Amino acid sequence: MPQFDPSTFPSQVFWLAITFGAMYFIMARHVLPRIAEVLEERSERLTGDLEKAEALRKEAEAVIAAYEEALTKARAEAAAVVAQAAQEIADASAQRQDAFAAELAQRTEAAEARIDQAKQEAKAQIRDIALDATTELIAKLTGAAPKKAPVQKAVETALKEAA
Repeated sequence: MPQFDPSTFPSQVFWLAITFGAMYFIMARHVLPRIAEVLEERSERLTGDLEKAEALRKEAEAVIAAYEEALTKARAEAAAVVAQAAQEIADASAQRQDAFAAELAQRTEAAEARIDQAKQEAKAQIRDIALDATTELIAKLTGAAPKKAPVQKAVETALKEAA
């Protein structure tokens, strides 16, 4: 192998130095600055993306906080509406119950008045029937018609004792 031949070492070192220098020059002047630019652009893009992500995160947190606040407010308003509706229903129910109680009291009073009237009519009819029955009974037993005043007095006394 010729590269291991010590007589060719000086020429190999010469060409190594020229090639290394040329490669170093090309790398230092063209390739490395381009790589540095690409790395710098990437770094700037990453920094910008991180800043945008942070801004978006803060905005999302603000939106979430506003949403939760609005949700809490809506729940409170809904609870107030439900409480108000329940109160209105309770008030309406109380009014209906009061109206029903008043109507029931009125009907009860009217029914009691009718019952009292029926009692009075029944008592009057009983008195008349008792008077007629007593008069006929005395007339059949004695054969003569009795006087009306003593019979009426006796019937009234008997009815008072029975009551």
